[in-house]
Amino acid sequence: MTLTPRLNALIRSEQPYLTDGGFETSMLFHEGFDLPHFAAFTIMGKAAGLAAMDRYFTRFVEIAAKHKRGYVLDTNTWRAGAAWAPALGLSTTEMKSVNADAVSWARSFRLRWESRTLPIVINGIVGPAGDGYIATDALSAGAAQDTHAPQIHALAGAGVDMISALTITNAPEAVGIVRAAAAAHIPVVISFTLETDGRLPSGQTLADAIMEVDEATRKGPLYYMINCAHPDHFSDVVSEDAAWLARIGGVRANASRLSHAELDACETLDDGNPEEFGHQHAELARLLPSLKVVGGCCGTDHRHVGCVADHLNAPKAA
Repeated sequence: MTLTPRLNALIRSEQPYLTDGGFETSMLFHEGFDLPHFAAFTIMGKAAGLAAMDRYFTRFVEIAAKHKRGYVLDTNTWRAGAAWAPALGLSTTEMKSVNADAVSWARSFRLRWESRTLPIVINGIVGPAGDGYIATDALSAGAAQDTHAPQIHALAGAGVDMISALTITNAPEAVGIVRAAAAAHIPVVISFTLETDGRLPSGQTLADAIMEVDEATRKGPLYYMINCAHPDHFSDVVSEDAAWLARIGGVRANASRLSHAELDACETLDDGNPEEFGHQHAELARLLPSLKVVGGCCGTDHRHVGCVADHLNAPKAA
């Protein structure tokens, strides 16, 4: 499939683009919104929600502009898949409208901020059909394709540059998402979440999951990402000398070292240490030469991504 000029520039860039941090945790803990089923798209129906989104993303694009890096702008659609419509009291048609509205907002935001030195890629976000921390009752590849197709088609039709599926817990669901994106003629990225042992919640190793999806889809994903895990949880995994590591093009780590079960039980935000977070990402960039996108996940905000940008730009020791 043909890549948009903006996406082609990202793939060809010698410097990783930046993206945002933990959007849902920021809206919940910093902005005080109630997010039913962690569905942050629900704030788009409120003037206060739209204002909070603008403040949030503005902080990140300002960091990208300061460091002269491109920016990947995510749509607010992680929980806007058809599988979540019943729990949120919406129809599939209404969910399609949610996705279209989220892309419209992102396109308007890009129009205000993009410049020659600040290219902005609009990234249509897809989340898991189930819990992002648990792999039980995982869908088959065929069921996953059917489940995710309505959202992927809605995002593609609204004009995103690519699709990224975040916090995916198992390989079969990833395969279905890749096939749904291929049917919609839209490039796709698969981001797996990892437990404290560096494995997927399904128990599979990251290497085996990537190789399984690549084999089933003829290397369908543009690249893979890791998200919703602290760097300490997977640094040993990506320290291997293995060819499959070249397929990892993005990292969006958690601020906290807590396990997913511990994070689920937390009533306060563990935002870790932003400076340490930045330092760790400089090391991850050294280990992952194909890195294209860097940002944060749960507990992170503009402070963390700012420290990442500072460390990526720091002169390397002789």
